[in-house]
Amino acid sequence: MHNVTLIKGDGIGPSIMDVAVKIIDAAGVKINWEEADAGMAAFDKHGTPLPDETLASIDKNRIAFKGPLTTPVGGGFRSINVALRQKYDLYANIRPAKTWKGAQTKFDDVDIVVVRENTEGLYMGLEHYLTRKRDVAESLAVITKEGSERIVEYAFKYAKENGRKKVTACHKANILKFTSGLFLDTAKEVAKKYPEIEFNERIVDATCMHMIMDPSQFDVIVTTNMFGDILSDLTAGLVGGLGLIPGANIGADAALFEAVHGSAPDIAGKNIANPTAVIMAGVMMLNHLGETEAAKRIKTAVEKVVEASEYVTPDLNPDSKAGTIEMGEAIIAAL
Repeated sequence: MHNVTLIKGDGIGPSIMDVAVKIIDAAGVKINWEEADAGMAAFDKHGTPLPDETLASIDKNRIAFKGPLTTPVGGGFRSINVALRQKYDLYANIRPAKTWKGAQTKFDDVDIVVVRENTEGLYMGLEHYLTRKRDVAESLAVITKEGSERIVEYAFKYAKENGRKKVTACHKANILKFTSGLFLDTAKEVAKKYPEIEFNERIVDATCMHMIMDPSQFDVIVTTNMFGDILSDLTAGLVGGLGLIPGANIGADAALFEAVHGSAPDIAGKNIANPTAVIMAGVMMLNHLGETEAAKRIKTAVEKVVEASEYVTPDLNPDSKAGTIEMGEAIIAAL
């Protein structure tokens, strides 16, 4: 029996998370789902978007499965997601993007994994105004050798364990010679320990251009926090959008699996939200828990339903009469 903190989230979160949980349960995995609040739902109930009760649950279980969250406007948290990543030192963000049969895209051979450093860089929030008029602002990006080393190590180990052939370090060391330079130099050092894996390095703007021209030349990309945020959304666009992309946040002794798209309050309650991303995040979670057989069965079932394009949400097939619930039922039937 696995104990998992379940955060359904805001907007479309509860509907897609309910579907994902039903599918995981239908696959026969024994999970004790410990439900907790975060986001606007928590703010309305507890007066804070990240209650102590939720943190206590994650402290205990060390595994969380999370829907999309809305961060309240105003003071306090800049981002609940960033807060969780930093509190539990979830330093590795893993975002796989692979072409789906049945999804309309410009390329049919995309298979890229972005491994993003999750705790450093500009997202540490070290920013302030330099004048009383607040007309000049400054933000500090912090890159450490230790942080760079462990994320690049993670990328190479991921490549080795998953039969990947190449790791590309993405940077801006030609301009940001100290911060990006430190990351690139560290990546080159780590790469020497993995001679069986091809290594190359690319400047971030060139990476974006080449990714649009020929994404097949990329395999695993490892990069710093903000570049990873941008590149992982770009790869999502290559395969059909964020509705198809899962995310994992991995630390030394804790992990959080999530849908990486927003809470989409405009379509909440309409039974049209695509649950694929969070279902595939569930697949990543099951693999992390050692439930590899169930993970494989669910992944295959999702692929069958998306490829058939009959019982899918309207974003995948505008002519489909199915919605979130019906798509989930079709995936359970395909198991």
